Amino acid sequence: MTDTVRSVSPTVGEQQGQLPTLRARQAAAATPTAEPNPVKQRDAFFDNAKYLAIVMVAAGHAWEPLREGSRAVTALYMLVYAFHMPAFIVIAGYFSRTFDAGPGRIKRLVTGVAVPYVVFEVAYTVYTRWTDQEPDRPFSLLDPLYLTWFLAALFIWRLTTPFWTSVRWPLPLALALAMLGTLSPSIGNDLDLQRTLQFLPYFVLGLSLRPEHFRLVRRREARVLAVMVFACAPAMAYWVVPRMNYSWFFHSDSAEELAAPDWYGPVMTPAIFGCSLVLVACFLAWVPGRRMWFTALGAGTLYGYLLHGFFAQGAKFWGWYDAAWIHRPPGAITVTLVAAAVVTVLCTHPVRRAFRWAMEPRMEWAFRRCR
Repeated sequence: MTDTVRSVSPTVGEQQGQLPTLRARQAAAATPTAEPNPVKQRDAFFDNAKYLAIVMVAAGHAWEPLREGSRAVTALYMLVYAFHMPAFIVIAGYFSRTFDAGPGRIKRLVTGVAVPYVVFEVAYTVYTRWTDQEPDRPFSLLDPLYLTWFLAALFIWRLTTPFWTSVRWPLPLALALAMLGTLSPSIGNDLDLQRTLQFLPYFVLGLSLRPEHFRLVRRREARVLAVMVFACAPAMAYWVVPRMNYSWFFHSDSAEELAAPDWYGPVMTPAIFGCSLVLVACFLAWVPGRRMWFTALGAGTLYGYLLHGFFAQGAKFWGWYDAAWIHRPPGAITVTLVAAAVVTVLCTHPVRRAFRWAMEPRMEWAFRRCR
């Protein structure tokens, strides 16, 4: 997002280097001037990137029931999981650079992250009691359910932003913590700290980026390389499927929990980080920088992210994947298109307006007025 400040237009006398006359002052007063407050304009590039990333997230969740027995679907699933959340998190880090833990920032963090976390943690618990036929599933605000892990992680990452912007080598330190996390199965499920630690380097990288870095990956040379990489990536993923546990890309388990030797964790963490960054750079290289028909939807991607999970979970319960044709190529294509359409609708303004009470509550009563 970029801020633009419109300055008040000079009067005729000021343009000529003279003091304005009474008539000039009156004319200036009668002329509509720009608003005194800065007007924020959203950056189309980042809104486009967020929308395209959320479509990939929805597609990945739609492919989950199709993985069994299909090496091709599993390869695409692994490829998408290698970059869609890293791209989201890098962008989240980039827009968290100004977080200074001031009263206004804390209020926004609570109303925009903590409150939605509580609301959707409760909602998903109630919903999955029905879809998973587990009526006794307990409520737990410390154990993020399904998609809510991202909100818990984002809350922690943003709170620690002043620390990461103060230390000298933030990215190597974040990578070291992520590597250590893979050695610690005892971290447990509290706030999904395992995933929070392992995805931390992407957020810290975003904090370290500047506009010129994004311009660099959008150069013509980068776009040509991106085409070459994505042309080879599906074939590479297809080859890797039987040779690697793709759960490493979920960043949610330690090496021991993935039935791997302990030393795998510290080795796989930087390797996967490097692989994901290459794919993220290639993804961003082809994100349009101009306004598109979907640009405005980029402002509602968190709505699409949290709400599409109800459809993904319900589709399994309602038996939408039971038909044999769904597990063939035409079915996989249909599932992908439906998932993209659903998440697109969930990012629209009417849906955002309907759910703003849960996603962006004002809660003026809960905070002191900032001076």
